[in-house]
Amino acid sequence: MQASVYLIPVTLGETSIEKVLPSHNREIILKTKYFIVENIRSARRFLKKTEASIDIDSLTFFELNKHTDANQIATYLDPIKNGFDVGIISEAGCPAVADPGAAIVEIAQKKNIPVVPLVGPSSILMSLMGSGFNGQSFAFQGYLPIEQSDRIRRIKQLEQRIYNEDQTQIFIETPYRNDKLLKDLVETCSPSTKLCVAVNITCEDEFIKTLPVKEWAKRTPDFGKKPCVFLIYK
Repeated sequence: MQASVYLIPVTLGETSIEKVLPSHNREIILKTKYFIVENIRSARRFLKKTEASIDIDSLTFFELNKHTDANQIATYLDPIKNGFDVGIISEAGCPAVADPGAAIVEIAQKKNIPVVPLVGPSSILMSLMGSGFNGQSFAFQGYLPIEQSDRIRRIKQLEQRIYNEDQTQIFIETPYRNDKLLKDLVETCSPSTKLCVAVNITCEDEFIKTLPVKEWAKRTPDFGKKPCVFLIYK
């Protein structure tokens, strides 16, 4: 059987493994010796959380993030040539979705290497599920611009899409800018536009709330530095 690239989802926050990941994932992890990870320290912690008996020192890790030399990335799949599976681990949630792991999957597809996505939590899809918004047509926009003027312009463009295309718009923000983004949404969007904010999905303090923008304006909460997903729809 040909060696494969396995996309291994990670828990969101401190959620227990049993709550969000099937036992099959553990089986794959236990037979894998090579991992491409966004951060070695957090990946090691996740693997130990999955199975305490894992000999971490016997594993090989390749780091893939914004600091990685692009010329090295393809070599991360070299173990495949020798019949060894390779696992991809993100910082949180599903690899290759809003995640640098997509670069590895692209290479694997070009080389006809089997790619196997495993079941696990996706904050993007789970926020859409809990929003009450259109799940037939939606777009994930990633991060909005950092500069406020550019961010406001982009918000206006996305709001037009929900009315012109009947399409839910989904985006995220670096946690320490959550409150700035929420403020811009409240001040920029039409009062009747619906906004959903999904916070710390699957965690004990999970919060998913959908309200018209005018209602958010009356009671703008402080989400602090918690991971948030923002969605707008008509």
